[in-house]
Amino acid sequence: MQGLNNSFPFTPQTFILVGIPGLEAEQVRISIPFCLMYTIIFLGNGIILHVIRVDQTLHQPMYLFLAMLASVELGVTTCTLPTVLGIFLFGNNEISFEACLFQMFFMHSFTMMESGVLLAMSVDRFIAIYNPLRYMAILTLPRIACTGIAIGLKTFGLMLPLPLLLRRLPFCGHNTLSHSYCLHSDLIKLPCGNTRPNSILGLFIVIFTFGVDSMLIVVSYVLILRTVLGIASKEGRWKALNTCVSHICAVLAYYVPVISLSVLHRFMHPMPPLLQVMMSNAYLLFPPVVNPIVYSVKTKEIRRAIIQTLSRKRVTVSS
Repeated sequence: MQGLNNSFPFTPQTFILVGIPGLEAEQVRISIPFCLMYTIIFLGNGIILHVIRVDQTLHQPMYLFLAMLASVELGVTTCTLPTVLGIFLFGNNEISFEACLFQMFFMHSFTMMESGVLLAMSVDRFIAIYNPLRYMAILTLPRIACTGIAIGLKTFGLMLPLPLLLRRLPFCGHNTLSHSYCLHSDLIKLPCGNTRPNSILGLFIVIFTFGVDSMLIVVSYVLILRTVLGIASKEGRWKALNTCVSHICAVLAYYVPVISLSVLHRFMHPMPPLLQVMMSNAYLLFPPVVNPIVYSVKTKEIRRAIIQTLSRKRVTVSS
């Protein structure tokens, strides 16, 4: 009777999420590094946003794009936090069907927006090096705002059909996912209906966002390198390249986990569940942890603004 019920199409009320396979008894201990990473993400990106907001000298294109990056990273983290900590701290591994689609939509949306913001930041670096005298005139506040709006609209327009298509599919058999959050690639393995439109649309979105964005970032850095090599003085070349170091680190922190996970999925069959879960968590949590640290250490203006803000707060508390 159970077998007949499992083969009958249905819309599941809940999905079952998983923590780290084989380490279920250690979930409370495992929650400690996750809590630490979430704390670093919220504090680090929150401080970046705060100092950019309050310091007028940071109201420049480079730092406004950095504020966008910090915002979308907070968005990605906020989407995963309830289910990840819910599993590791409280053993709550169920999520409703609607909440799962909601999490999937916003988590993928913020992740794709992060790729778009990294592309915008690479264009910003190219303009700053290629035409520094007209840098502020080209990247005006309205144009930066329009860039952010365009990234958001493009992302939501591409992502909106995915949860709608999933809602129309019949589900059969198990409703257990492979991660501690809802991924589209994980969800389309469960329906017993035709998931080809979902797969085609998902592939198109990946190519149109991550593929195109990464290619254009490479092109922008080829142009940057060409421009830098045309600078006469060695000091000028080093100074120009030094302004790109933080962004290069952000690009590597974002794309290296993505590429590594894709390569492992393609060439390692079957992929060990523990490795898959760890790589997926690294893909989502590594960039938001690393980027605030890198920008705080490598960007003199951000470091100065953070020190001044902390000094003002210390003086306020002592008085």
